[in-house]
Amino acid sequence: MPYRRRIVDAALDELMPHLAAIALEGAKGVGKTATASQRAKTLLNLADPRQREVLSADLDHVVTLPTPTLIDEWQLVPEVWDRVRRAVDDDSAGGRFLLAGSAGVPPGVRIHSGAGRIVSFKLRPLSLAEREVAAPTVSLRDLLNGGAAIDGHSTVDLAGYVEEILRSGFPGIRDLPEPARRMQLDGYVNRIVERELIENGLQLRRPAALKAWLTAYGAATATDAAYTTILDAATAGERDKPARQTVDGYREHLARIFVLDPLPAWMPVFAPLKRLTNSPKHHLVDPALAARLVASGRDALLRGEGERVTTRPETGTWLGALFESLAVQSVRTYAAAADATVGHLRTKNTDREIDLVVESDDRRVVAMEVKLSATVSDADVRHLLWLKDTLGARVADLVVLTTGPYAYRRRDGVAVVPLALLGP
Repeated sequence: MPYRRRIVDAALDELMPHLAAIALEGAKGVGKTATASQRAKTLLNLADPRQREVLSADLDHVVTLPTPTLIDEWQLVPEVWDRVRRAVDDDSAGGRFLLAGSAGVPPGVRIHSGAGRIVSFKLRPLSLAEREVAAPTVSLRDLLNGGAAIDGHSTVDLAGYVEEILRSGFPGIRDLPEPARRMQLDGYVNRIVERELIENGLQLRRPAALKAWLTAYGAATATDAAYTTILDAATAGERDKPARQTVDGYREHLARIFVLDPLPAWMPVFAPLKRLTNSPKHHLVDPALAARLVASGRDALLRGEGERVTTRPETGTWLGALFESLAVQSVRTYAAAADATVGHLRTKNTDREIDLVVESDDRRVVAMEVKLSATVSDADVRHLLWLKDTLGARVADLVVLTTGPYAYRRRDGVAVVPLALLGP
């Protein structure tokens, strides 16, 4: 299968000649190895016990190989990170090392942060722009700069977005026939529960309890439901609930292998906003996993079916939550390419909420609402306009992401953009 170029490739093309070591991080299956392999002369795959044994016996082996050297699954021999860092101290010439990892550092292992020596990029599953379901006509970078053209026509309808949710953004899964794709997604979850977490240091006595918790977390997609609410949903009718320490362990390890990808609350600096919640919104690395965990098929989603874990009845439909998660997944990839961060905004009394706040490094803000509809009403933009009135010139643009066919700008200045037409 030919390599599908990723948005991060542009940054790698620009920076790799000048940076000695680059780390690509992300969940298994997002394409880290494929992307790094395009640039490597030597591959060390530490998932191979033989290569792991050689490197463990002689860490200096990494500095003797033709460069660029790709060290895949480096976290299986965490000491290699420090050896690469020292090698960069000795010789900072660009293009020497690529490290790919599908987990963070194991608990109890101490390594240097790598700051100033190893630059990290996070890969997520394919964004909609990378899936090439439509040609993007609206640039997030231009939105942040305040000069975006808002136009274009999308042929992706509601059923098309449902298809993209269920196909997933995992490059090796999305193009499989539907039955095989479902089996692969189920197998992905089972491998996490039965193997990955154990290999990454979690002492797991009850795999079924972990899967039930992960299912409840998936059902809380795009909400900030309390972790106690998620646990209650996972153990409904059970007296023997996992201890809080056990559940905290689930979260810690699932986040460390990048399966949980929560969206943090936006905390503005030097802004007249108070009483904001600091709770993250829950997201799995790919909404397809949430859909499979909750056993949601295409027809059921289009009928509006699906149980959610939330304490707020006005939160919306299950399909709306998955569509929001798809939007969050894509926007975070585009924002990273623009050196911007992404969060969500909510006041503590819930009178103001904004799904996505993208902030550039010069504090310019693009606020976005995600709407599972082809049309946008005045009520849908009231929180966006409130933020514009509050922050003034710091707000570069206001956007509603929809399932509609056209990109256009409303009379009040809010841009309406089909999700498929947004790009980096």
